[in-house]
This record gives sequence, structure tokens and C-alpha cells, in this order.
Amino acid sequence: MECPYCRSRNFYLKNPEDEYATYELDLREGKIEFLEKVNPPLSLPFEKDTQVFCNRCAWHGRLEDLKR
Repeated sequence: MECPYCRSRNFYLKNPEDEYATYELDLREGKIEFLEKVNPPLSLPFEKDTQVFCNRCAWHGRLEDLKR
């Protein structure tokens, strides 16, 4: 899965409970790999309509909007 604009596979999620907390991740072959040593909270939603943000360009949208 990759960004529809820049083809990056590096993204981040924002924590809905703390707007300043973000979690970087790579999406490789449909699998989520968090880059940080600290795992995100278990309550962090990650479904098809979860907002993801590209780490390379300004794109953001739903997980299901990413190119395969």
C-alpha cells in the first residue's frame, strides 16, 4: 500500500485522545509495522476509515484510499 500522490509507504496516525501524539508506521504488503519502540495504545483505532497521514507529502485520508 502506498500514498496515492508520492508513492511513499511511510505514514503516521494521530492519537484521537491526544492531538500531539503521533505514531509512525510503514505499510508493506498490507501489514502494519510501527516504527517506534513504544507501541501505540491498544485503544488506537485502525480500520478502513481510519485517518492516515503521509510522512513525505501533505496527503491524508482514509486507510482504504491508499493505492495497493
